Amino acid sequence: MTTGGTGGDHNATGAISKDESDRSGHGIDERPEPGQDDPKKATADKEAGLADRKAGTADKKGDGKDAAGTTDKDDAKADEGTAERDGKGHEGRADGDSKDPWASFGPAPDPVPTWYGRFGRRFGRILIHEWTLAAFGSLALAVLMTWPTLRYPRYTLPQDYWDPSLQAWQMAWSGHILLTDPAQLWHANVFFPERWSFAFSDTLLGYAPAGMIGTGPEAALVRYNIMFVLAHALATFGAYVLARQLGAGRIGSAVAGVSYTYAPWLLAQAGHLHVISNGGIPLALAMLARGHGWSLRHGYRPERRREGWVYGGWLVATWQLSLGFGVGLPFAYFLAGTVIVSVVVWYAKRIFWRVKRPFGQRLFAADVIGGLIFAGVGVLLAIPYFTVTHLHPHAERTLRDIAAFSPPLSGFVTAPTESRIWGGLHEGARSILPWHPEMTLLPGFVLYALAAGGLFFSIWKVRHRLLLLAGALVAMTLSMGTEFFGGRFTYAPLFDHLPGWAGIRTPGRLMLWATLLLGLLAAGAVGAFAERVREISAERIPSWPSPWLRLATLLPLVLVIAEGTNTTPHPVVPPQPAAMRTIDGPLLVLPSGQNHDQPVMLWSTTRFQKIVNGGSGFTPRQLDDVRRVTMAFPDQVSVDYLRTLGVHNVLVLRDRIAGTPWEISIDAPVDGLGVTREEIGSVVVFRL
Repeated sequence: MTTGGTGGDHNATGAISKDESDRSGHGIDERPEPGQDDPKKATADKEAGLADRKAGTADKKGDGKDAAGTTDKDDAKADEGTAERDGKGHEGRADGDSKDPWASFGPAPDPVPTWYGRFGRRFGRILIHEWTLAAFGSLALAVLMTWPTLRYPRYTLPQDYWDPSLQAWQMAWSGHILLTDPAQLWHANVFFPERWSFAFSDTLLGYAPAGMIGTGPEAALVRYNIMFVLAHALATFGAYVLARQLGAGRIGSAVAGVSYTYAPWLLAQAGHLHVISNGGIPLALAMLARGHGWSLRHGYRPERRREGWVYGGWLVATWQLSLGFGVGLPFAYFLAGTVIVSVVVWYAKRIFWRVKRPFGQRLFAADVIGGLIFAGVGVLLAIPYFTVTHLHPHAERTLRDIAAFSPPLSGFVTAPTESRIWGGLHEGARSILPWHPEMTLLPGFVLYALAAGGLFFSIWKVRHRLLLLAGALVAMTLSMGTEFFGGRFTYAPLFDHLPGWAGIRTPGRLMLWATLLLGLLAAGAVGAFAERVREISAERIPSWPSPWLRLATLLPLVLVIAEGTNTTPHPVVPPQPAAMRTIDGPLLVLPSGQNHDQPVMLWSTTRFQKIVNGGSGFTPRQLDDVRRVTMAFPDQVSVDYLRTLGVHNVLVLRDRIAGTPWEISIDAPVDGLGVTREEIGSVVVFRL
């Protein structure tokens, strides 16, 4: 150890000598201070010692080891270590000492991760993230709950093949025309020679990217069935993340998500994809709340503000609006009302309560820009609908039309036919409803019970429970349309004064909002129950819940899923006639009617030739005239009328004319009419 100390002195002396040597060039006295060694002498001694060691090593090179049995390699390593320590000015070790034996007990150095290792870890974290698991769980549940939608997606449609055929055509048309001639988007190939025919019903325009994939009826059916399942998955995921953002636990949020998507009343809407496609509503609300740093349980937390989430929330809301005004218009008014109330409350607290909380210019700019995008797209989408109303005044609905679809109070406890649990039991209750597909509004007895429990036992504050209850009751009242005291103080003012509200034909679909709010009440109750279970488990020794307690927390979710099971039929869609793939338009397919024409629209997706047929929320007067005049086709009057419209070909479907006038007239002579007749399979083609 003495030698090691001497080496340290040499190091220090050498460092001083070098430092003073550097300073000597600048006129600084290089004589040592009293009591210090002569630096020149120390340097000479050090160089002599190094020379002696090298000479000793050279003498022993023949046998490769010194007297202590150390190899030349070890000496070289020792010399390198000593030189390195000498250069750093640290205390040196004795010549010939081996590596510090305690170093082997130290921790191993961390391995340097490779790029693919970092990618794998990050990808793994994403896979096990809560949102990823929630998304996959929502998708798996959607496939299960909508089965057998994906069993034969090329041939069947859920519930019926009328409105779903129309909506499958809508997606196909929007994708096709945006790729070929976007300027003609609103002037579709159906309802010839009408203009703006794409705006005769909700358009599902937000699904246009899916419509760009594939052509023909089979591709349109596959596309529709996939989007049908994905719409259920998005609704579950959206309601789940909204409940989580507001402060609910995982199980409570799952109850909110499942009850929002698979409420029994929604089973009657399985044929209306624009109603099923409602997942953007809770998802946009969740993103906006997250961006503003707000939750129902914790209030406003400025440190959690994120402008990116605000932009994302407004964009998702805009996409939801593009799917249709039937669901999107109430959502737009809800957002507008929320903005107004938030601004009033914000300034009221600043003025009257002297509560000053930061908001930020960037967050304000995000709201302004996002809100303008949402409003701008809404106005652009509304222009074609106002144009259609101007061109077809009879398409505008009246309160009498609304009354035909307004459900009574009993509708809130009546399930539709498609409900596996309650469908058969409620057959008598449905029989007294004038139009039961739109009047059976049961959100679920389990949901009712959980929401009622959430009024007394919940993670939400009392005032929040009362607000959720009040919102649910308001939504249910509006869902009754004119049945609640004639709607004079509820639905009628909205119908008369809010732009676009008159276009909502079925008020019962506003039950969507009541279902969401009841689900949040239920999430509060289930969350409080789960927290109580955790408290009980923490008191146990050991701290671990029993299997029965675990199962009890899952019971509400299982019951909600069970009540949402269905018996929805999946009929086979009539196959496309071969003539539809070869005959040019404009053409008319007979027989024609609302239910007959919607599959014809689907058949036209191969070539998108112009067709007179069409089915939508209303029937243009000209199409009514065509159907009336052609009842005697082929005759001189009908042929001349169709030529006036510009129709070139008429297709009569032999397998659909039983019991109609065409059953006899289809084989009548056409001499003198200037018409040729040709049979292609089961279709008779008349060329005008």
